[in-house]
Amino acid sequence: MSALWRINLLVTLLFTLITMVCLAVLLRQAAHDVQRELDAAAAVVGYLGEMAERDPDSLRPGLTDSLRHIRVRWLDASESMPADVDPALDGWLGAWLYPAELSSPSVLQLSNGQRLHISVDPHDEVEEVSDSLLQLLVLFGLALLLCLLAIRWAVRPGMQVLSELLGALVSIADGRLDTRLPSHRFAESRKLAERFNHMAAALEDARADNEQLTQALLALQERERTRLAQALHDDLGQYLAGIRARACLLRIQADQPDAVRETAAHLEQHSLDLQNGFRTLVRDLYPVMLDHLNLEDAIRQLAEQWQSTQGIACEVQLRGPIPALSMEAKLHLYRMVQEALTNVARHARATRVCLHLCGDHHGLRLLLRDDGHGLPPERPGVGLRSMVEHARCLGAQLRVRHRAGKGWALYLKLPLQGATS
Repeated sequence: MSALWRINLLVTLLFTLITMVCLAVLLRQAAHDVQRELDAAAAVVGYLGEMAERDPDSLRPGLTDSLRHIRVRWLDASESMPADVDPALDGWLGAWLYPAELSSPSVLQLSNGQRLHISVDPHDEVEEVSDSLLQLLVLFGLALLLCLLAIRWAVRPGMQVLSELLGALVSIADGRLDTRLPSHRFAESRKLAERFNHMAAALEDARADNEQLTQALLALQERERTRLAQALHDDLGQYLAGIRARACLLRIQADQPDAVRETAAHLEQHSLDLQNGFRTLVRDLYPVMLDHLNLEDAIRQLAEQWQSTQGIACEVQLRGPIPALSMEAKLHLYRMVQEALTNVARHARATRVCLHLCGDHHGLRLLLRDDGHGLPPERPGVGLRSMVEHARCLGAQLRVRHRAGKGWALYLKLPLQGATS
């Protein structure tokens, strides 16, 4: 059942209840009023009977025909008393207002030989109450009809908006994010349409961003694979080829001690270069120092390596007791600092970077600033989104601000519950 039909049903039930209450009150009051009127008419009937017994000529037909609530009928000596009952008293209304035992007529035998049939006549009162009940029912029926029409007129635009909204939500669920609601003349409907359109536009932008991010991640993954392949082939592969060549040369130089010593020295150097190359690759793939160093030492070592590689001064300041973190939290913080330094090297055109790491009983705070002139991007790139995701995994608050002419500033606040004792 639709909402409009439920509203109509509730309003109809309410009107029915009110009508029944009003009818009950009206019938109760009408019963008392009719009883008072007919009691007064019964007194008049008694008075007229006494007059007729004293002077039959005093009750002329012209006088008795105009009496209200009283029925007077003259009977001849041979005429029997009428046995018909007033139709007004046959129904439930007449029986409720004036029971049959109260409406029994009386017949008087007069001195002139005539008989007088005189009784109380509730017909007029019953008709008045019946007309009042009918008018009340008609009035309530018209009021109910007008109320239902007004509700339909008032609710129909809202139901139309809900129907459009439901259809739009179905379209959104099916992936059609370009769905929009039309504007309406009602303020509430217009606001609802604006909110929905804003939500749909945000979802469409988010999907576009996700698609762009996915493409960027795939491209980044491909670049990392290419770089790793080049490192293995160009650097480590050459070292291995040199070691193999020197090993083959040893067989030829077996009877030349000086040449053997020189070849062994070259082999030792190539092995050392190969080992350093593998260490660099492993460090890029996974920060092994986190397994052996605490967070502050690992970050200081990262800053020193980045400074020697990029040629940009990196100042590290540590203050307060740094809380012990879980391995997962340390990895997220390390990757965040690594990504931030990478962004500085790529985009900031900076000459100096300051990294502050502060710890106290409230938690951990990280501040990284540069003096570059990088412009704010139109949309966050992979690096910034990666930092945001690391902060979300930590349950930390991350703020990145671009200061015109003063570079970038990254601020991270990790509450104490992110640390472990």
